[in-house]
Amino acid sequence: MQFKLAFVSAALATLAVATPAPRGEPASSCTTGPVQCCDSVQSASSTAVAPILALLGIVLQDLNVQVGLTCSPITVIGASGSSCSAQAVCCEDNSHGGLISIGCAPVTL
Repeated sequence: MQFKLAFVSAALATLAVATPAPRGEPASSCTTGPVQCCDSVQSASSTAVAPILALLGIVLQDLNVQVGLTCSPITVIGASGSSCSAQAVCCEDNSHGGLISIGCAPVTL
């Protein structure tokens, strides 16, 4: 278990490179839960995401789905303190403790 955690942590640290965030729907259109701020958003089939999903035992039917890595909720949209220096997304499944979020689409804050 410690090896898995160390591997996943190392993989996520590698992915923490800032990339330009595509702009999408307004954050108010997110109906699946709080808007997330993710360090990286990539396809589930990417060489960076697929091993993490496998280690966590997560099997996805659609490998083209976007997966957010190292995500945290942005709770108050529009408040002066709400910002995301990485990628703001609305995700369908945020139930993996912030490590990953599944089914993400970019939003505009």
